[in-house]
Amino acid sequence: MKQQKGIEDSTHPNHICLLCKEIYGLKQAPRQWFTTFTNYLLSIGFQHSKADQSLLTFVKPLYNSIFLYMSTTLITGNNKTAIEDLLQQLNQRFTMKQLGLAHHFLGVKIQSAKDKYFLSQTSYAQSILQQANLSQCNSLDNLSCTKLPNQMSADVQMFEPHVYRKITKALQYMAITRSDIAYAVNILPQHMHYPNITHTYLLKRVLRYIHGTLDFGLPITKSSLQLRTFSDANWAGDPITRKSTLGYCSFLGDTLVSWTVKKKSTASRSSTESEYRALAAATANTIWIKWLLSDFGVNHATTIDLFCDNMSAIALANNPMFYARTKHIEIDQRFIRDHIQNNNIQLLPISTTDQIAGILTKLLSTPRFRILRNKLTITQESSVCGGLLDKK
Repeated sequence: MKQQKGIEDSTHPNHICLLCKEIYGLKQAPRQWFTTFTNYLLSIGFQHSKADQSLLTFVKPLYNSIFLYMSTTLITGNNKTAIEDLLQQLNQRFTMKQLGLAHHFLGVKIQSAKDKYFLSQTSYAQSILQQANLSQCNSLDNLSCTKLPNQMSADVQMFEPHVYRKITKALQYMAITRSDIAYAVNILPQHMHYPNITHTYLLKRVLRYIHGTLDFGLPITKSSLQLRTFSDANWAGDPITRKSTLGYCSFLGDTLVSWTVKKKSTASRSSTESEYRALAAATANTIWIKWLLSDFGVNHATTIDLFCDNMSAIALANNPMFYARTKHIEIDQRFIRDHIQNNNIQLLPISTTDQIAGILTKLLSTPRFRILRNKLTITQESSVCGGLLDKK
């Protein structure tokens, strides 16, 4: 930190200040806080999760376990007394405020009923609509359109580039509880530097869809702990670059726990190649979830089902032979085959009609979109909580 004007040391004008205490607003302040807080937790018996360094666990055999997520410090566990003891220890060391049960966390509303939770971002979505001046707009049943109009109407007013970027970034955060908008949110940022009227039209469609689904969110229900993953790819889906879009989603029982939409950096030479690369990414994510579950005391010993609708990709993964035509994806080949041979995963065929990950990789008609959205478990609050949770 440079010496401030008026308080320079005349004998050492070129020296800098040594900070004895971190100041908010400096680049190193968050990291220093994380290090200080983490070191204290490790000193009292917590351990880092091997899968996620922001997750710390404290487990005592037979009677309690505590899980602490380092962000706004979310603490949970199966022993209330142990959590209260931990809070007392933290209050002695740090100046902290206990906010009680989590109802809002980083913009996500958490509603609970018996054996059920419901995550939504209604207030956040309303603020996005206000920024775009679309609070009173007409709603849509489908956020995307399979065919763009030849000529845009004069009513479509273009967003300023900075407004387009601001709203698009906000939608990216909203997608953490709304996997049904993940594909559109993946397309819109690709035109952030030079958005035109077509991109504004697509963005407004997404906002009008959100306006009609403000009370939609992600339910978490008590079910089995069987992990399963669906993987799909849209080969050469980008009409300009001909790059593929891959998508996959993972379920723990009936609860959606992870999903990803990603446009590949290079073009694939065949649909089999694009599907196989999607399988490799889905496998890596699934194994990571398996490791994360072990930190929660859930040892997933059974083989994980990985569903794919491309028979060529499944045959290629199960074939022990290597061919010259697949040498450019040899690493992905060996990666998937190793996990198949170790009985970590098994590839299962699924029809394109039942492929849930299809909603993450391509534009769909409205009836098809609704069917896959229901399978993705993105539903209304009332349908999950049975009317027990009333809006305030």
